[in-house]
Amino acid sequence: MASTTSGTADGWKAKLNKALQEKNFFTDLLQKIEDKTGVRRMYIVIALAAFLGIYLMVGYGAQFVCNFVGFLYPAYASVKAIESSQKEDDTQWLTYWVVYSFFALVEFFADIFLFWIPFYWFLKCVFLVWCMAPIASNGSQMIYHRLIKPIVLKYQNKIDSAIDKAADRLQEVFGKAKQKVGDFAEDIGRGAANDAIRKRMADVTKDE
Repeated sequence: MASTTSGTADGWKAKLNKALQEKNFFTDLLQKIEDKTGVRRMYIVIALAAFLGIYLMVGYGAQFVCNFVGFLYPAYASVKAIESSQKEDDTQWLTYWVVYSFFALVEFFADIFLFWIPFYWFLKCVFLVWCMAPIASNGSQMIYHRLIKPIVLKYQNKIDSAIDKAADRLQEVFGKAKQKVGDFAEDIGRGAANDAIRKRMADVTKDE
């Protein structure tokens, strides 16, 4: 058991260290801090994570900070995935956004209950970090394959049918609205033409 835990921790440490060696704005900033302080960037990140955790529990604006964390890096990674030629990272971040949207929907309706959970924004941030974690079975993969995917596949035909009916209904409504606008514009044009004719006839009668 201890060896397994140690192996998992070493694996996490290796993946984190690899991610911190990538070339981007954040790692460039870490490089400057590392050069000035002499502290390894991994320890700097761990310290920042600890500070963030404490702030999410007692700090002001924890909701904004939590949502910012859950959006910023995934958005950046999604852009990189779009620009890359690999398919795996596209699937990874699409899965994350599906889970993120599902959770946001649940959170919207359950907000009145979630408000009473102690340190909710800290727990939510931990949850989002778990969902975006660079491991094969992260939170996004587990929630998608065990919860969202079975539900969607079960009701897929009904959902598609409802979407098609809604699209047809909207097309019908827009068609009728377009027709009414055209008729209204035509009536205005006719009215303007009739007013011009009447004005012309009045001018002729006045001249006589």
